[in-house]
Amino acid sequence: MASRRDWVKMRRPWTTATAVLTAAHHGFELSSGVGLVLQPELGLGFAGALWGTGIPAWVRLAAKRDDTRWDPLLAAWSGASLAGVAVHFSLWPWRYNKLGIPVLTEAEGLSSSSLPAYNALLYVWAAASALSIMREVRPGARRWALVGLATGPLLRVSARHHFSWLKQEARTNPAWWNRGAS
Repeated sequence: MASRRDWVKMRRPWTTATAVLTAAHHGFELSSGVGLVLQPELGLGFAGALWGTGIPAWVRLAAKRDDTRWDPLLAAWSGASLAGVAVHFSLWPWRYNKLGIPVLTEAEGLSSSSLPAYNALLYVWAAASALSIMREVRPGARRWALVGLATGPLLRVSARHHFSWLKQEARTNPAWWNRGAS
């Protein structure tokens, strides 16, 4: 039987954190009435199924520390997570806080009381993503993070479409998940 030390050694904690924080981001937005990422394209059920199966698969692959064949995929997912955070700061107004750190001043219809937690979530998500690439992906596979980062423009287009769709959906079909746009 493997000792606890062996079990911990097999883990990729930063990659796991990136996956979990991706889920936290999606959950934060859904619970705040913004909807779910890819919901306009797939519908709420299918988008939920995609993230509900994809993120656990991501966590499972992250647990296979000694199996480096997944490094390109894990690097790409972490790169896409970094791109996702950057998209938030490219779409929404922000300012520098007292520490000189950019913080969103509004985002996605979230209440001003939600923004401190949302900003913190974005920064922890970005840090975990960067650390997963730098510390847990072998150097030869790190270039795959660029593939994930390259999704930034697509994520930006998707986000703009999401909010246009969300506003229309809130007007024509008010529901619990789109209350942030009503």
